[in-house]
Amino acid sequence: MGTSAIAFIHELTFDALPRNVIEQAKLCVLDLLGVALAGRQTELSRIASDHAVEFFAPGTLRSRMLFDGRVASPVGAGLAGAMTIDSCDGHDGHAQTKGHVGVTVLPALLALADARPGMSAREFLTCVVLGYELGTRAGIALHASACDYHTSGAWNALAAAALAARILPLDMRQTREALGIAEYHGPRSQMMRCIDHPTMVKDGSGWGCMAGLSAAFLAQRGFTGAPALTIEQDSTRSLWSDLGERWRIMEQYFKPQPVCRWAHPAIDAALALKSKHGFTSEQIRAVNVRTFHHATRLAHAAPASTEEAQYSLLFPVAVALTHGAVRFDALHGDALRNEEVLRLSHLIHTEEDAEYTSRFPDERFAEMRIELFDGRRFESGPTQALGDPDLPLDAHAIRVKFRNFAEAACGASVARELESTVDALDSNDETVSPLLDLVLGSIRIDA
Repeated sequence: MGTSAIAFIHELTFDALPRNVIEQAKLCVLDLLGVALAGRQTELSRIASDHAVEFFAPGTLRSRMLFDGRVASPVGAGLAGAMTIDSCDGHDGHAQTKGHVGVTVLPALLALADARPGMSAREFLTCVVLGYELGTRAGIALHASACDYHTSGAWNALAAAALAARILPLDMRQTREALGIAEYHGPRSQMMRCIDHPTMVKDGSGWGCMAGLSAAFLAQRGFTGAPALTIEQDSTRSLWSDLGERWRIMEQYFKPQPVCRWAHPAIDAALALKSKHGFTSEQIRAVNVRTFHHATRLAHAAPASTEEAQYSLLFPVAVALTHGAVRFDALHGDALRNEEVLRLSHLIHTEEDAEYTSRFPDERFAEMRIELFDGRRFESGPTQALGDPDLPLDAHAIRVKFRNFAEAACGASVARELESTVDALDSNDETVSPLLDLVLGSIRIDA
């Protein structure tokens, strides 16, 4: 079965991709670029990018860093790019992986394409799909076979290694070694530690990208590390048998709000109640949320950092009830000290619902009861997170989200150019250089 995955890495073609998969790949790229532009405003992104420039200097291969323009090694550029996207928790994900693959796929691919000039735009899209297919399956396989809940970097490292194996290229034997190295060295960090104690380590995807790219470069020189058990073990064999038939990229969710996915059902319930009943935040006396266990762990009522705000249920629900939306500018800086948001955040009570816990991670639900000072009470009923594949954001909504992020960060003109360039990726077989020059150049970010 490992050979099947390896063959897929090297043999997938653009012509084999269904039209809906191509369109999904372009939406994934666009969505990730919008999130990256928002992330560039964060201290996390600044530190990671400076770190890459200082400690991952270019050698024979050089890559520009995402929305930065400075040069590092491909490994360093991938590290900084993945950390930049991860710094704003608005990127796509997959329910069964309980994490994110695009956050590593895009920066790894950009770094490799910049280091190896001449890639066609259609090959770029093919590689996007390849990364999602390998990474998503690796994530499901790891969670099915490991005893702990690891961050996304633990498994999306294999997606980065697969991309590098195709682009360098590696031979079949080297590719198998690269996947094994990436699996072994991917950061098996504990996700719930960062949920309980949010810091800039986030979801480990920067290290996953770095580990995966490094794995391929090591394998190219003869370093060994096979097998990757998540691919080759018998217990997860069925996950890899449908490569090229079942397209896991179509199963990704898109986030309407840039916070942990587990908070989204409660946020959606709050927004629905506020829209339906027209109350103001000042009228609210009490809020009760019933949801699944993992969501109740998002318990930071007074976040001291954007990381704590993004890994909170209480604070973004309070933002939603106060402002009628959860925008990234309400989740960092002085906005963390908004008195009305903090008042609401401290009065929200969460409790676990055993049924909702039993349905996680395949489904994420919450229900909300709001009581006003005048005695009126409103109940949402069971609410599923908007953006899941069976409750999807449509392409227009994803584009609106991108424009909101991009225009706030770099202006409407640059946002339009980015969107049109991504849209044109499949229109001809020219090189991907126009996109690379846009997203890897220095863009003034309006923080």
